[in-house]
Amino acid sequence: MKPSLERRKFLRSSGVVMALPMLEAIPETAQASTANGSGPVKRFVCLSNNYGVYQKAFFPKADQQGSNYELPETLSALSKHRNDVTVFSNLDHGFTGGHQGVPVLLSGVRPILAHNYAEGNISLDQKLAEHHGAATRFPSLTLGCRERNLLSFTRTGVQVPSIDLRAAYRKMFYEDSAAARTAQKKQFERHSSILDVVRDQAKSMNDKVSKNDRRKLSEYFESVRTLEQKITQQEPWLERPKPKTDVKEPNPGNGTEEQLKAMIEIIALALQTDSTRAVTMTSGFINGDFGLSGGYHGFSHHGERDEPVAALKKIEGFQIAMMSYLMELLKAQEDLINGGTLLDHTAILFGCGMASGTHSTTNLPLVLAGGGFQHGEHKVYPDADHARVPAANLLLSILQNSGLEIDQFGSSNGSLRGLASASN
Repeated sequence: MKPSLERRKFLRSSGVVMALPMLEAIPETAQASTANGSGPVKRFVCLSNNYGVYQKAFFPKADQQGSNYELPETLSALSKHRNDVTVFSNLDHGFTGGHQGVPVLLSGVRPILAHNYAEGNISLDQKLAEHHGAATRFPSLTLGCRERNLLSFTRTGVQVPSIDLRAAYRKMFYEDSAAARTAQKKQFERHSSILDVVRDQAKSMNDKVSKNDRRKLSEYFESVRTLEQKITQQEPWLERPKPKTDVKEPNPGNGTEEQLKAMIEIIALALQTDSTRAVTMTSGFINGDFGLSGGYHGFSHHGERDEPVAALKKIEGFQIAMMSYLMELLKAQEDLINGGTLLDHTAILFGCGMASGTHSTTNLPLVLAGGGFQHGEHKVYPDADHARVPAANLLLSILQNSGLEIDQFGSSNGSLRGLASASN
């Protein structure tokens, strides 16, 4: 695929424009596509892995703050975009737990403690999915490339299952048969009927149970409302045609390099066609890829040995190169809703909830690109325990920049200082 993702890919051979939300929106319905009808449409992509990074090759030196910093080896692929990226040091979610930190990246809340928070451990992408509602065919896409995606959680604590490369392609571009659409419509109707019954039954119990049980019922009602909203949002899309592309279905048998590159291109297509505005993608590695012998988990426990360290640099350097590639693709595309480029209105976050393979959750690897923020700096925050800044503050800032009028998200204690919108 060429970086420009040419417009011809979304036209019939006869020249008739297919039903693409962003193309249909020009010019008459562009305003209808904006989030909640006001402000620019914002999009979010999170690229992650499940093992953190080799930190010595990822973080700039602590004394290189602001714009005067040298990109480390792992981040070198971002050199052509350095004015469009921000690197953060000393942000984390403030707890230990090793691999248990991975699902916490986009919420700042451990699933086991979700009951202590008003919105549970809802992840940033799912918060945005609620915000955008039925504006897109897919409220969110949760993708995995050679690895399970553990990032996405609903407000009721349900982990959103991830799909692989082939499933993502078919979800995006394969039209469902008439029979399948009818079956889905009937399933929506059945679910609606069932929800009506269980809601009425639960209401009849509300005055007969203890205070603690009423709290549980309240949480149950919230789950029912969430399901009802999803049905209401998804049903109108059943009869709307999907976009078409001349990009062939990817071969899932290819190695990680080919798979991850193809997944990045699918993400770009999803954003260009306005099929979704919230994407998470976790990438991994299998023995033999990149010319390496071994496993990602084994490499992450490197003990500063040369061979596994070199392997990590190669794997993680390629992950960052794919972030750079996504930026390249989005920079090359006009934003047909907002004007400017797609990158201008798409925040791309690279990060992991576990900082390194040594099971550290301190100083998470975080790089932010695009999205209309002021970039070009290495931002260093306090590393003393009493002065640490929650990584959830960054999540809150991304949500606020996306148009959500909120002052709290997960474990945040405010928006992230020093990170300003380009319009400010």
